[in-house]
This record gives sequence, C-alpha cells and structure tokens, in this order.
Amino acid sequence: MIESPKPFRKVDRLTAFFDAFELEVSLDPTPMRYGRARLFVIGEAGGPVEAIVLQPRSDSVPEPSALMTAAVDFEGAHNPLMNALPDQVLIGINDIPALRDITAAFMAEALESRCGRSAALNRLGEVIVLLILRSAIDRGATGPGLLAGLSHPSLHRALVAMHDAPARAWNSDDLAAAAGMSRSHFMALFRNVVGTTPQAYLTGWRLILARRKLAKGAKVKAVARQVGFGSAAAFSRAFFRKFGDWPSVPS
Repeated sequence: MIESPKPFRKVDRLTAFFDAFELEVSLDPTPMRYGRARLFVIGEAGGPVEAIVLQPRSDSVPEPSALMTAAVDFEGAHNPLMNALPDQVLIGINDIPALRDITAAFMAEALESRCGRSAALNRLGEVIVLLILRSAIDRGATGPGLLAGLSHPSLHRALVAMHDAPARAWNSDDLAAAAGMSRSHFMALFRNVVGTTPQAYLTGWRLILARRKLAKGAKVKAVARQVGFGSAAAFSRAFFRKFGDWPSVPS
C-alpha cells in the first residue's frame, strides 16, 4: 500500500522540553557543577565573533579560542534532549542572523555591570540555547536516537504528541495516525530511527517527568496518575526498573 502524504499543521518540537526542564545560563567563574553544559563564544581577541559552540556534557574540553564561556544548566543528567546531542554543536555566527544579534547583546551585557545583568544574561542565554537546539534538530543525527526522531519529517509528530500529552492512553494506532503512517510502517520506522519502540519511549518519558515531579514534593499516587500510569503500583514497578530505586517524596 502506498501512503500518500497528508498536509499537517506544524508542531513545536522544543516547547515540551522547555516546559519540563529548567534552563539557566550564567557566567560562572567557579568550576562547573556536575550536569552543567558549556556555551562558548568563539573568535579572535579583538576581532568579531565567529561561532557559538554548545558542549552539552560537563566533562567536555574547554575551547581555547573562546572569547567568553557561560555555564548552561538544562538538567543535562535528566534531560533526554541534552543527552541526545553530540559532544559539540557548532554554529557559525552568520548562519543564523538572530543568533548573531542575540550573541552581541549577550556579550554586551556580560562586559558591563548594569542593573539586572544576571537576569538579562539568563534570558539572552536561553534564546541562544534555543536557537542552537533548533539548528541541531534541523541537522538531525547520524545514528538512532531522540535527535534523529525529532528531525524526521513524519516521526517527530508522534514524539511531540507523546511529549505534549504523556498522560493520554496512547496506542500504536494513535501514534501512527499522528505521524501519518500505517501502523506497520510506523512501528518499524520508529524503532529504526529512534532506536526503541514507541511504548518504551513513552514509558521512559513518563518516568523522567515523574521523577521531576517527585523531586518537587508531589505525592506518588498523584504523580502516577498525572503521567499516565493506571496505578501507583504499576508506576512504582516501572520506576524501579528504570532508576533502580522506589519512587518517594524527598524528606
């Protein structure tokens, strides 16, 4: 059966991550905390900015030609999008005009001690990270994973559906319809591109969200319901299988 393409409205592939995980960008002269990424503004001393580099893992090697280095905390240890990125994402400063302008504003704020400097750096840094993530998704990935799925012209719709409504009782037919495919084609393609089954990915996403809710003091039964598990017992078993301990509220 030949599937004819259907027109779909555009979906937002990033908002769910910005809603689920807190992003903080700052100039941090102290040693990088575990889980913090680095953002480098690259160029020659006294010359123009040439590129922006995001290194999503805190054990990465510093850039020797950096005019400025910022700490990026996007909950990398728990954020599947940050974990899906390559060790380095480099964007030429002229590749994205908005990035060039925002970076100029970021550097101006960093070099001056003005009122609200920290807040301004954080807001501008958030936009820089967002633009870099957009570019990374547009580029895609060479191997299976979340980044490859988000960059796929059809599969990303199923991923966004799961991200946006994790509590919904998604089945394979629903997700295939969201992607505009037959069920058999969708199931095979999803595993090939994302590297796991749709239900396994959905369960993992639900558990990641659940752990964040528990860390903020939510009750186990309420969290189980909010992320789409039929019972607290089923949720607890799945949580243990993924994280190796039982769900609990911090004391």
